[in-house]
Amino acid sequence: MELEPREQAQLQAEVAMSSFIRYSKNTVYVILALLFVVVVLANNGVETGPGATGSGYNGEQYNPSGLSVTKK
Repeated sequence: MELEPREQAQLQAEVAMSSFIRYSKNTVYVILALLFVVVVLANNGVETGPGATGSGYNGEQYNPSGLSVTKK
């Protein structure tokens, strides 16, 4: 049974679209998995322990010492 050109084109378009959707889903799943691994390996952005850098607030650094404010 030979298909007409219109039927062949329709069949080819359906196959291409289903392949594209499957490829897109798999790509999104891989990207999400990699982002999840990166976040977990980065300890969710929290630094703890003796070697922690950058996560502490230093009030002395932001002390406005050049202002003429009188203490009561």
